[in-house]
Amino acid sequence: MVNSFKFKQFEIEQDRCAMKVGTDGVLLGSWASIDNNLETILDIGAGTGLIALMMAQRSTAETIDALEIDEDAYEQCVSNFDSSDWADRLFCYHAGLDEFVDEWEEPYDLIVSNPPFYSEEVSSGDASRDKARQNQSLPFDELLEGVSKLMAPKGSFATIIPFKEEIGFLQLAKTFKLYPRRITRVKGNATSEIKRSLIQFGFEKLELEINELIIEIIRHEYTEDYISLTKDFYLKM
Repeated sequence: MVNSFKFKQFEIEQDRCAMKVGTDGVLLGSWASIDNNLETILDIGAGTGLIALMMAQRSTAETIDALEIDEDAYEQCVSNFDSSDWADRLFCYHAGLDEFVDEWEEPYDLIVSNPPFYSEEVSSGDASRDKARQNQSLPFDELLEGVSKLMAPKGSFATIIPFKEEIGFLQLAKTFKLYPRRITRVKGNATSEIKRSLIQFGFEKLELEINELIIEIIRHEYTEDYISLTKDFYLKM
């Protein structure tokens, strides 16, 4: 397992994190819509800090906060923030979402989260990895409720979930008055099944934009769409 991952403008150390740098995080960090007027961003369940660092590279937001409950991941996230060019704009809180919601008062212009999403009990033999992957540690209803309380009235929330969870997630979001604005469904290649849904929400009902993203033409040969999306980050794009 690679203990560090080098991007064009920053490096991620990940030896203490259960969930390593993966395609889902890079997709979300590249895809989330960033408004020119963004001042505050929150990354829920930051892990290595990857998505928050991508937000720092892409935006001019003065405040980019991250939330991480696992102690080892929290410490690694702080270290990754400190060694980046944007250390003065990045801050990680060691807390669960519920306690953060209870204490926080300032709403965020953009919230991002690559949440744990294996609802079934799975065991890899690594307890911290299992916790990071299973949504018992952050159920979707708790995530969406937290977002609805922490998001500014004109703000937005971007996430990535398994495609099979999309319908239920959208129905659940609606109960918190969160409405989808953009959905991009992700496939590994042209003939494979849809694996992931990238979704961006807001409090207002707007016309929904839906499209599809295919990652590879053949193994290790990437589509123009995927290259265009991720080229600012991956070294070899």
